[in-house]
Order: sequence, then C-alpha cells, then structure tokens
Amino acid sequence: MNSNPDQTANIQAAIDRLARGDESAREELINCAWHRIMRLTRKILGDFPGVRRWEQTEDVFQKVLINLWKALEKVELTDARHFLRLAAEKIRFQLIDLARHYYGPQGHGANYRTQMSPGDSGDNHTRHAEQGRVSEDPSRLAQWAEVHVQVANLADPEREVFDLLWYHELSQEEAAGVIGVDVRTIKRRWRQAKLDLAQLLKNDSTPKEPLGEN
Repeated sequence: MNSNPDQTANIQAAIDRLARGDESAREELINCAWHRIMRLTRKILGDFPGVRRWEQTEDVFQKVLINLWKALEKVELTDARHFLRLAAEKIRFQLIDLARHYYGPQGHGANYRTQMSPGDSGDNHTRHAEQGRVSEDPSRLAQWAEVHVQVANLADPEREVFDLLWYHELSQEEAAGVIGVDVRTIKRRWRQAKLDLAQLLKNDSTPKEPLGEN
C-alpha cells in the first residue's frame, strides 16, 4: 500500500473540515481510505485462508467500512495519524472476529472439510499448505488470530509503528513523516515491536507463525 504526502494532506484537510461540522467530510474520509482498506483487507485475508473460504474480500471490506463509518460518528479525530490507526484497528478486529466465528467449536470451518479440487494432487495440496496458501487446520487460524490479538498488547509507540508498517504497508520513511520522528526511531520501534510480539506469543505458550520483514 503506497502512501503519499498528498493523500495524507487530503485526510488531514477532511479531518479539519469534520471538526468544523462539515458532515460531508466523513464521506470524504471513507473515500480516502477506500483503496487503503481494500488492499489491506486482501492482504490480511491471505493470512486467514480459512476465513477467505467463507467470506468474500468485498464482504469483509464492506463490514470494515461500516464499522469505520460508525467510529467516525463517535471518535473525534485529531489528525491523519489518528485516522490511519483507527482504520488499522477496525480491520484487525474484523478479521479476528471472523476467525473466531468460523473456527470456534460450532463454527462452519471447524466442522467442514474441503475436498481437493479435480487435478489438485496430494503433493500440491501439501505444498500449498506448507506455504500458508491452504489450511484445513482450525488451530492454525486460531494461532494467526492470536498474533493480531497480541498486537493490542504492545506498548503504544511500538503498536503505532506496527499499525503503519504492517497493516498500512507504509515505508519507514513515510511512517516517520506521519508520526513526526526520524527514521532511526521508526527502525528502533519496529524492531522492538517484533521482539515484544514474539515474547507475548511465547508467553501464550502456543506456537505461532512468524511475521514477515518490512
């Protein structure tokens, strides 16, 4: 997801108008977030293959937008930085809810086994599973959900960097501009976020999938 100064400036301008009582600015904020949220929803659904089986990307996208719209009716935004974090939070919560819903004890996924499609050999199925592209194991989905649950337990500076780099795919330079710090600070917080998250997951005593680099 590529950010640019003009887009961030547009978000900030809409926030300023909303603060002055211009209700049309709320719709403009949703429009500003449209491409960001769609791309991010597709990215995160790639981490939840079991959820993707039951939910279309567009369906999840619409739910996220509805939740974001409702939040904008209640939350007094301060700046573009605040808005980006709010959007990341809504997407994270939506995916966690879906994972728990579909792979809980009575969920569809927990009680459903997909037949291999014609022409898909057992070797291909195994290879895809090893690459994280296919999963029939409810525990794996639960593990991925737990990764995103534990993000909320990071210290705020590290969680903010995680939101911007991982959820919104901003570069470290872009994140530094949004937060108002130097790139070295972003690098330090990003490194600390990954270390702290690994420790949180270890303390949870359940093996988890590793996070990719940014």
